[in-house]
Amino acid sequence: MNIYTIILTHFFLVIVSLPSWAYPPLQPLIDAAKSGDTLRPPPGTYSGPIAIEIPITIDGNNQVTIDGGGKDTVVYLDTDGAQLRHLHLTNSGESHNQIDACIQVRGNFNVIKDNVLDNCLFGVDLQQSDYNIVRRNRISSKPYSLGLRGDAVRLWYSVGNKITHNEINNSRDTVVWYSKDNVIADNVSKGGRYALHFMYSQFNRVENNIYHENSTGIFLMYSDDVEIRGNQISHSLGATGMGIGFKESSNVIIENNRIVYCATGIYLDLSPYQPDTVNQIYANEIAYNSVGVLFHNDWHGNTFKHNQFKGNHTQISVQGASTASRNVWQSNYWDDYTGFDRNSDGIGDTPYKSYAYADQIWMDIPSTQFFKGSAVLELLNFLERLAPFSEPVMILCDPTPLINPSSLNRNLLQKPQNCNPH
Repeated sequence: MNIYTIILTHFFLVIVSLPSWAYPPLQPLIDAAKSGDTLRPPPGTYSGPIAIEIPITIDGNNQVTIDGGGKDTVVYLDTDGAQLRHLHLTNSGESHNQIDACIQVRGNFNVIKDNVLDNCLFGVDLQQSDYNIVRRNRISSKPYSLGLRGDAVRLWYSVGNKITHNEINNSRDTVVWYSKDNVIADNVSKGGRYALHFMYSQFNRVENNIYHENSTGIFLMYSDDVEIRGNQISHSLGATGMGIGFKESSNVIIENNRIVYCATGIYLDLSPYQPDTVNQIYANEIAYNSVGVLFHNDWHGNTFKHNQFKGNHTQISVQGASTASRNVWQSNYWDDYTGFDRNSDGIGDTPYKSYAYADQIWMDIPSTQFFKGSAVLELLNFLERLAPFSEPVMILCDPTPLINPSSLNRNLLQKPQNCNPH
């Protein structure tokens, strides 16, 4: 190896091992820009953090990295009408108190799209920021345990934002708190805690997302008038895993979602909470879950129509009580329905009725949950159905059960059935 090769090799090793603070700073280029300018930095890695306080566009052409140096937030966006496009933002600080993020937004009408955001505690944090677009970004947190990661997208007192077509992996949550009129659509989220969590947030829309292998798909707390349509939620497992959960939330529409392979498909706790309100749960596929729908208590005000209940270990369960009959159950498909359809109108000749037998013992005695689905409980359940030694309680009655999932009929409401317990 000659002297020139040694010198070049040493020079290369020095360059590739530069600490983040040694990268050229991007802030001087931003400070030199004027309102409305489009900044296209030469390809390479630049040091952050940076602050943007005028409406400019930074386009990295997928060749620009901004490294935060492991401190603070990488990009602080404190303006209206700016755009961040085709950038790689990485290496934020680690403070939850300061919400160290790839991007903190403190303005309106900004566009953040087609970026890669990784190794940041939080992804995109919007506080009191309205009508922003966060689209087609790839977002992941720092490689910490689940509870210590930050949120992929965080909305706080923010209105009218569109969070769409993002790919989220191994972050903690996406949260919408005290925020209304936002759209969360066409995102993919995997490996998190809450794929989407609402708190005190009204009039939001959640459409066509794919939430896979998170602890919980969607959870609503004290959040009314939310529309959840066309989402696929699967493999929300673990002791508290659930597809969609409600806590004191009212006037919610759950429609055309696929909720499969979860510990609990839908969980309802004191929902709807506001007087004279109804939660509409229509045309969902609720399949292959341990429990299809779980009520925290004997509550009322939910309407279940045209849903498909298939392959669930337990279709409907109620904690602390034995009935869900104060809700409306109509024209659902139940794969354990044992009636006939002699006139071939697609509707069962007798109502679908679900009773609490011995197989429900695990709901009331936690220590028996170990035996859920076991041969012992299945045998007890068979004997209880064959020769009941106590009066079984009817959990629910669907007067017009569908014979197959496609048996929708315009005359469904015109075929009365008897839903008396006996």
